[in-house]
Amino acid sequence: MMDDDSGFSVPTSRFARAGRLATLGGGIAGAMAAGGARALLSGQRPDPRALLMTPANARRLTDELARMRGAAMKMGQLLSMEAGDILPEELATIMARLRAEAQTMPPRQLKQVLIASYGTGFLKRFSSFNTRPIAAASIGQVHRAVALDGRELALKIQYPGVRGSIDADVANLGAMLKVSGLIPKGVAIKPLLEEARRQLHEEADYRREARELEAFGHLVAKDADLITPAVHADYCTDDILAMDFVDSQPIEQVETADQDTRDFVATRLFGLFFQELFDWHRVQTDPNFANFRWQPADKRVVLLDFGASRSFPVDTANAFRALLDAAFEGQAGAVRDQLTRMDILPERMPEGQERIIGMMIELALARLGAEVVDFGDTRFLAEMREHGMVLGAQEGFRHIPPWDALYLQRKLGGLVLLATRLKARVPLRGLMAAHRIQGRPPAQG
Repeated sequence: MMDDDSGFSVPTSRFARAGRLATLGGGIAGAMAAGGARALLSGQRPDPRALLMTPANARRLTDELARMRGAAMKMGQLLSMEAGDILPEELATIMARLRAEAQTMPPRQLKQVLIASYGTGFLKRFSSFNTRPIAAASIGQVHRAVALDGRELALKIQYPGVRGSIDADVANLGAMLKVSGLIPKGVAIKPLLEEARRQLHEEADYRREARELEAFGHLVAKDADLITPAVHADYCTDDILAMDFVDSQPIEQVETADQDTRDFVATRLFGLFFQELFDWHRVQTDPNFANFRWQPADKRVVLLDFGASRSFPVDTANAFRALLDAAFEGQAGAVRDQLTRMDILPERMPEGQERIIGMMIELALARLGAEVVDFGDTRFLAEMREHGMVLGAQEGFRHIPPWDALYLQRKLGGLVLLATRLKARVPLRGLMAAHRIQGRPPAQG
């Protein structure tokens, strides 16, 4: 049952992981040197950026980070989302691939984790256990199993060595990125690395995720449109999160449904985000499409993966609400002022940056001015992305907002991408009307 050796083993020791990153950095540097030599021999002046961002180097980077999993892969994902507007377009594209790519560990390594968690007789705890994972990500993979009493389980099993290697992985990957020149000069990478390290420790804490899952389950328990899997504490360990197996389909499949269904799903998820931030002050901040699934028969959205859940201060929620209120009212000046108060934008910027920021604000206000936002019109995203790349690549914009703002930006941006994929029509203004500025403390769970 566990003898098939397909998949790629996760390197578990700090020495092995550091060695792989060093080899990766050396391989990229070697490829650049060889390309530069060829250019010189042909009488051309080498272009360092072109030498660095070759297809071979791009593939080398994504393949190695995907194979290492854990902090190395997760950091690539985080950099593509948190710093996507200030990274070179090529690097942002490379890193973005990691959000969809994850390799599984082979059954023999899976067996080692199960033995460490349940003992050598772990199979006696199940009436069936499927060794083929039904999902895989940067920190763990999910297996379907049936308990002896008939409970259908989804077991989220952490890759071995992930927790213990986080600090070293972050430091080593940060050093490799700086030495290789993949991070532009002027980008303060240290706070990015520190926040990635902190978030990774939270996401690798499966006991914490179990508590967050139970808290969200309580919050949505009476909502007929949403469902979360129940936690099975008797099968949970430090390395395994045991939940209900909830039969459902990928949220992307809603793309083929009728317009009313697509509108319903997107509207409900935006409404949930407003509830999370303005009513509960607790937000699941990871908008990965895999964290939402769909039950067409019951017309319910399944919510998964609460490792990135975090509470937000009331002041942060109120500031974000004030920003959205100004945007819905079409007040460009008030939007610019609120972005500055929230430190999303600096007080002073060069003329070129100020001009592009103004154009982006006007684009957003034109879209939000409608009673129903039609995400089927993709011109908005294309224009915003184009302005963002000019802002970072040509105008040298390097300001990094506070982390609370980045997490909310990430969640909202992910919902916009999903609604765009579904070509949904969403009454954003109406959804916001139910959530006013409040002064109560965050929900406890």
